[in-house]
Amino acid sequence: MTGKMVSALFASAMLATPLAQAAEVVLKVAHFWPTAAISQRKVLEPWCEKIKAASSGRMECQIYPSMQLGGTPPQLYQQAADGVADIVWTVPGYTAGRFPSVEVFELPFMARDAESTSRALWAYYEKYGRKDFAAVHPLALHVQDPGYIHTNKRQITKVDDLSGLKIRTPTRVTTKMFTALGATPVAMPMPSLPEALSKGVIDGYILTWESVPSVKLHELTRYHTETDASQPALYTAVFAMVMNKKRYESLPSDLKKVIDDNSGVEFSAAIGRAWDEAGPPARQMAVDRGNVLNMLAGSELDAFKKIGEQVSREWIEEMTAKGLPAQEMYDSARALLQENRR
Repeated sequence: MTGKMVSALFASAMLATPLAQAAEVVLKVAHFWPTAAISQRKVLEPWCEKIKAASSGRMECQIYPSMQLGGTPPQLYQQAADGVADIVWTVPGYTAGRFPSVEVFELPFMARDAESTSRALWAYYEKYGRKDFAAVHPLALHVQDPGYIHTNKRQITKVDDLSGLKIRTPTRVTTKMFTALGATPVAMPMPSLPEALSKGVIDGYILTWESVPSVKLHELTRYHTETDASQPALYTAVFAMVMNKKRYESLPSDLKKVIDDNSGVEFSAAIGRAWDEAGPPARQMAVDRGNVLNMLAGSELDAFKKIGEQVSREWIEEMTAKGLPAQEMYDSARALLQENRR
């Protein structure tokens, strides 16, 4: 076979084999967790695979974990609003007071499991939260698995044990709660926890089981205080996955449909379910290390719940003074939680 014949056959083969097409849309997705966290492995990566498959490869993600696009976790929402990122996943409560509507789900002893609470939260958002998130296009609103108290200095068996302890709190509501419990709250994003704990800047933190091993906190903690699983959780935090509004609106209708089909109540519930499923294995890691676990129940838990009721009353009064229908919002959240309870 001559060189010319080989060249001709090669050219013919190239024409017969379609070249891989670059995606029309590459979405920059930013979050604050490390790559090993459930948020990326069990939620973001599968979600990105779904939208790529559903768009026949026309749309894909480029994920930026651990704040790789710069800034700090509290700035993530604004990064989405400004278009620094196309999609972010963040904690609205990191920006105190900016999202008053969804704070009701962070009140003490509201949530049980993350899946049903996330379903309730999305339904609540559609009724009360659209104004707060008007600068972006929300894809999911969800909560974590139940949150507990984790400490080093001493075990927490009653309210008085918290007196004087410096406890990391993630949101404005939890800061109010732990102030009322006698602790000294220290607000900081989750990625700052390991260093703050190891250097003694804080004596403990409140966090869900799922998040503890994601930054190896079980290796830095001695005591873990849970609450009676038959009761609503001490606390949970609201998370939001949101998209830059102009980026969403610029998509052709068929790609918008791909986003729409993979966002909303079912996506929110699926994220919650991922957290619920990740909680027990994460807890077992603390058990395997020989850390001390105890549970608040009975009269000890009632004392915490009494203070929680006080915090909820104060939240209703505060939001009412700001012109919000706070009692209605609170009652609606409770009704939705009951309606969606598993």
